[in-house]
Amino acid sequence: MLESPRPATYAEAGVHLDLGDAASRLLYNAARQTWAQRQGRFGDVIIPHDDFSGLRGIAVGALPADTVMGLGFDGIGTKIELAERMGLWNTLAFDLFAMVCDDAIVQGAEPVLIGSVLDVRTLGSAVAPHLDIIAQLAEGYVAAASAARVAVLNGELAECGTRISGYGPFNCTWSAGVVWFARRTRLLSGARVRPGDAIIGLAETGCRSNGFSLLRHILQHQHGDDWHTVPHGATTLGLLALQPSQIYTAAVVEMLGGVEGEPCAALHGVVHVTGGGIPGKLGRLLKRVQLGADLPALLPPGPLLPYLQAQGLVSDEEAYRVWNMGQGMLLITPQPEAALAVAQRHGLTAQRVGTITSQPGIRLHSRGYFHDESPVLDYSV
Repeated sequence: MLESPRPATYAEAGVHLDLGDAASRLLYNAARQTWAQRQGRFGDVIIPHDDFSGLRGIAVGALPADTVMGLGFDGIGTKIELAERMGLWNTLAFDLFAMVCDDAIVQGAEPVLIGSVLDVRTLGSAVAPHLDIIAQLAEGYVAAASAARVAVLNGELAECGTRISGYGPFNCTWSAGVVWFARRTRLLSGARVRPGDAIIGLAETGCRSNGFSLLRHILQHQHGDDWHTVPHGATTLGLLALQPSQIYTAAVVEMLGGVEGEPCAALHGVVHVTGGGIPGKLGRLLKRVQLGADLPALLPPGPLLPYLQAQGLVSDEEAYRVWNMGQGMLLITPQPEAALAVAQRHGLTAQRVGTITSQPGIRLHSRGYFHDESPVLDYSV
């Protein structure tokens, strides 16, 4: 005989309504702090009902007639495993915002609003909740929004049970959408790039959110399951890999003039050095205009990348296709001094790294681990 069914609860199925409300309130209160980034600018957040589930909008009146709007989406990818391993969650928003905001400025746009989707395995239980981790994520929200000068308008949080898995007791995926605005006449297609334009590199000493599959493959093979605890200088491999992404948005928007301001440094192109590296990202832009680039003075890669090359025998040619290798963004400009001055005002390390040429192809003077063997890398476009 079948036993009589007993009443089931949502919590038994892995969804904790009270914890969900508490976590959403943490993120909402953090989002409220980010609204100050748009105060006094277009995109000022309007809140008819002050509640984390209530209606919110933005003020966009009186924008110039040639203003256009767009959307972009991205996520952190597998870098989340580093937060799981290290138990540190307050920097992931920098990676998330860098991926969506720094992609928007490549178009010549000004990012304004962020919305995110956070899917978690579980928020824990009433006895052992994971609200401390949500609080860390919220802390990062505020700091990253300040760096990018954007407002977090809304988001979604869901417990997904075994659909989400990973390392340690708290697992999640995090993705975001960005709303951007731009002046049609200031959109960047690469069409204005000319031979002789300078190429400015903006420094990145970490890995951003790219190339982590190869990173984990190498470190797992060399050091085993606990590779993140292995010392490296004064820190550990895990902390080096978790290093938050530099956000370039505020500086580049100032150069471009944004929607309401005036440009202070002419930019003919902006390249976000993510997956595909310099050959992939710069190469795509140059292919459109059938030009090339000489890069004799690149910034050096951060400390983890040469180590990964040495441990995994990753050639310089491959490394520059997988990782940023020291520059997370390239600016193409006929006014390098003006661009460098703005970057300096924003606390960014920047230098002229090369020049646009009429000869197709990218000729890159390597700063990688094996540069003595291959001092100049020649990538065809």
